[in-house]
This record gives sequence, structure tokens and C-alpha cells, in this order.
Amino acid sequence: MSAQTDGGWAMPAASEELQNYYTVLGLSYSASIVEIRKAYWEFSKRYHPDTTNLPSDLAKEKFQEVKEAYGILSDPRQRAIYDQQLRFYQQKIYEHQLRQGLASNRAYARPSSQSSSLEPVDRPLSAGEISALFFMAITVLGCIMLAIAIAVIRGDTAFQTVSCLCLPPG
Repeated sequence: MSAQTDGGWAMPAASEELQNYYTVLGLSYSASIVEIRKAYWEFSKRYHPDTTNLPSDLAKEKFQEVKEAYGILSDPRQRAIYDQQLRFYQQKIYEHQLRQGLASNRAYARPSSQSSSLEPVDRPLSAGEISALFFMAITVLGCIMLAIAIAVIRGDTAFQTVSCLCLPPG
């Protein structure tokens, strides 16, 4: 569990593990605020001490985890800080595994990104991004073809060949 300091969330001590709020709410790292609210609603009903069949202590603990996760992930500023700390924490784990020689084992391999919010380089392009790139390429080609067409129609000298240089008589 992490402690809050100066409006941000401090990294846990070396012996602690960083609570993954996305896992607590069963969300991907790219979850929208609507998905976060929906997950919070479902889990809070499931673990609320008044509405669950779980033992009171366990229900209270789970409900507190869900509340804490929602509190961080529903606030864009706190979520950005948390995501940055989560990336840093995952990198430190990976570096530790490399030093221990465990990273080659598949069970200890570097955690892959589940969304664009943590590792934008590691994810494939979405359909929207591909279509945007396609339209940009078409636009650039259209502009080049338009410039060439205008130059040909106007008869600019850039496209005319010069057969010889002649000096004026005299």
C-alpha cells in the first residue's frame, strides 16, 4: 500500500509491492473514466460490508481497496502521477530481474503494456490512427500532384528544357 505525500503518491518501500489499482478494479491501463466508474460501482456493491456475504473484516478491506483505487484513477492528475510511478516501479522490477538473471525466464519477463497510457511505443496502431495516417498520406500526395498540375498549366520554366544558351550579338 502506498502513502500519499504532497498531493502525490510516494513509491512503496523496497519490501512493499505497489498496489495495482487497475487490477483491483479489473481494468486495462487505457480504461476511460466511464469504465472506471462502472467498475467501481460493481466492485463497491460486491464488497460493501452491508451487501456482501464475505466476512466483515475481509469485506471492509476489499471495499477500502476499491475506494482507494477509484479515488486515484478517477482523478486525471492523480492517475497521471500513479501511471508514472507504476511505470517506474515496473522498470525497477525488470532491472532487478535482469541483475538476478531471471529476465530470460518467461515467467519473469518484462511486463507488457496493456494500453497506450503506459507504453505507447509497445502497442500496435489503432484503426483510427491507421486511417488518420492514410488520409494524411493521401493529402500530401494530392498537394504534390496539385502543385505539379498548376505548374504545368501555367507553363512555368521549371518544367521546360533549355536547349542552348545564346549570347546576344554584339
